[in-house]
Amino acid sequence: MTCTRRPALLALPAAAVLALGACGSSDAPGGGAATDGDVEGAALQVAASFYPLQWVTLAVAGDRADVTSLTQPGTEPHDLELSPREVAAAVDADVLVTLQGFQGAVDAAADERGGQGVVDVAPAADLEPSPGTPPGEDAAEDDHEEGHEHEEAHDQEGEGHEGEEGHDHGLEEDPHFWLDPVRMSSVAEAVADGLADADPDGADVYAANLADVQAELADLDAEFSEGLATCDSRDLVTAHQAFGYLSERYDLVQRGVSGIGGEEEPGAARLAEVAQFAEANDVRTIYTETLLPADVAETVAAETGATTAVLDTLEGLTDESPGDDYPSVMRADLETLRQGQGCS
Repeated sequence: MTCTRRPALLALPAAAVLALGACGSSDAPGGGAATDGDVEGAALQVAASFYPLQWVTLAVAGDRADVTSLTQPGTEPHDLELSPREVAAAVDADVLVTLQGFQGAVDAAADERGGQGVVDVAPAADLEPSPGTPPGEDAAEDDHEEGHEHEEAHDQEGEGHEGEEGHDHGLEEDPHFWLDPVRMSSVAEAVADGLADADPDGADVYAANLADVQAELADLDAEFSEGLATCDSRDLVTAHQAFGYLSERYDLVQRGVSGIGGEEEPGAARLAEVAQFAEANDVRTIYTETLLPADVAETVAAETGATTAVLDTLEGLTDESPGDDYPSVMRADLETLRQGQGCS
């Protein structure tokens, strides 16, 4: 993998900037990510469950922690399975930073720790079921209903679903809080508190770094607010419902082809519904995503005459990511949205 460097984040302390821009190490759990902290003599060993939590933890920790991600670059975090080595990394780390309910394998590792040294950011993220999505426009509900119809048809044919009692048809709350810089700022504070609990001697460092991180996130929020203030279209049609918090924050209305998890293929009825909406409201851009197949969104675009553009959900960095860290990818998404939504 070839590393490319972008302008340093002026708001972050120098040590954090150097770490955030470094290439990943293949020796890190999960294969390493583009922002692995590899700090010699660091006070803490920290495992973060996936990239956004790794970025914010490293930014707050600076040179007092070696921060690795449990999710390999390019891997869909929803589907994460941990190897025995990765489970050991999650269990043995001084601190585990995670989003409870998002990744079952990491939840199991957190349980094995007995809650000790676990920073669950879910309360700080203030998760909601369907942010930025109007009533009756939840793709997950459509997928769920079509799935039940499919199951009932099988049951009528005598084909039951033994052993599938616990099958999950979708997430109850939208986990994609990190696409809202304001929520990300609250999560940064929770991470700083968790690191200080594990390393009281570093509390002043974490507090100072937190102030810098929150200043950077406030700047990012201001850029989105200004950049999306005046747009030809406020309707955001995406491959799946990952941009609800962003939509809610910046007065857009999200309509996802697939539900929050993105795992289930949308049925014909949902595809037709989204296509009809796009045509009726002159939606000119349908957004695909970096970690999901583009065929579903491209189908809707082809049926409506719309173009497609790629948004990055920031669940993990890849060589195709439009930036090399959280702020730069968020800013790239902002420019994509400004063009796709016709913002002036």
